Amino acid sequence: MNPVLKRWNEAPSPEAVREIMACCGAKAWGQRVAGGRPFQDEESLLAAADEVWSGLTPRDWLEAFASHPRIGETAAKAPAGAQSSSWSRQEQTQVAGSDREVQAALASANRAYERKFGHIFIVCATGKSAAEILAILSRRMQNDEGSELREAADEQRQITHLRLKKWLGL
Repeated sequence: MNPVLKRWNEAPSPEAVREIMACCGAKAWGQRVAGGRPFQDEESLLAAADEVWSGLTPRDWLEAFASHPRIGETAAKAPAGAQSSSWSRQEQTQVAGSDREVQAALASANRAYERKFGHIFIVCATGKSAAEILAILSRRMQNDEGSELREAADEQRQITHLRLKKWLGL
């Protein structure tokens, strides 16, 4: 068994919730996933994470979104732990290295997105350039509110998977 998973399976509940919250900022998600312990392997944890995520409310999804900084920024609206902040910086590495013009366009597009949808733009940024992210943001501005919320929730699910794997050392 993965040593991180083994230790986490045996941790007291409050500690387990606190630790896994670095992977997804929705409290209900952290509580329910931790409440489903013990997990036998990484695959069962990932499956449970997805099942819990799909059963959450839009309010929970928005809570998770708020734990992320805007694309191109480093601070989240809601307090995020040190591990979550570190992962956000890693995930946005290509954005941080982009030219000022693209960064300015992203900042402007982020503001327009927030005015339209009422929450920050969530995208699984790992491996994507700033220009790719800007194109995705522009495309998603065409979504209606419900479609966009579902698409953002799926992006958050993908981010959560990546973070769970990092947390487990995979």
